[in-house]
Amino acid sequence: MNSISANLNIMIKASEKASKILIRDFGEIEKLQVSRKGPTDFVTNADLKAEKIIIEELKKAKPNYSIVGEESGVENNKDKDNTWIIDPIDGTVNFLHGIPHFAISIALKSNNEIISGLIFDPIKDEIFYAEKNNGAFFNNHRIRVSKKSEINDCLFATGGKFEIEPDLPYRKSGCAALDMAYVASGRYDGYFQNNLNLWDIAAGIILVKEAGGIVSEIDLSINKNIKIIASSTDINPKLLKKLDNF
Repeated sequence: MNSISANLNIMIKASEKASKILIRDFGEIEKLQVSRKGPTDFVTNADLKAEKIIIEELKKAKPNYSIVGEESGVENNKDKDNTWIIDPIDGTVNFLHGIPHFAISIALKSNNEIISGLIFDPIKDEIFYAEKNNGAFFNNHRIRVSKKSEINDCLFATGGKFEIEPDLPYRKSGCAALDMAYVASGRYDGYFQNNLNLWDIAAGIILVKEAGGIVSEIDLSINKNIKIIASSTDINPKLLKKLDNF
């Protein structure tokens, strides 16, 4: 394994512990108790349990760090310059329908900059992680964004609804975190979406950047209604042109 910081090691261990709950509950999906949190946003017992485990593990190591969690909300602690950003299940609807495409996402924001992040797909046993100035990795192997230069050769990812469909080859996977991880690893050539939450994409931001890609400027002090465009460096200007009205 490449050299990683103590903070990233904490994040990896927390995600691995929480993943055991998700794997177990995913295997018994029909028994899950589900409550409605909003018209298109579900919360499950697995969500709540996984986030609780992650927060407990992170607090053991860094009790003063602040926290932003999808389920638990904002927790301002003594150290307001360092904040864990947690999504225990990104892709909850996939999870609920027995579709094995969801992930745990944890990022660390320090002085209003994402400095480390991980995205862990427990069903496929795929972990993507990155730290500022230390590169991006997939299962301990260095990753880079794609090198394609022609937009017609590319495949993009997105989500949500559009008033005007973009003239691009794209897929909707239902998991923003993995979409960003796939851009970082070259599986997708870019990702674009409106109305995101910070916890959906925080870890993906550092992954794409450290893999040599470009991410649109984002106000990290805002937790909701975020717009993002992320892609490889070569394809970015062409993607921006296609998304001129996005």
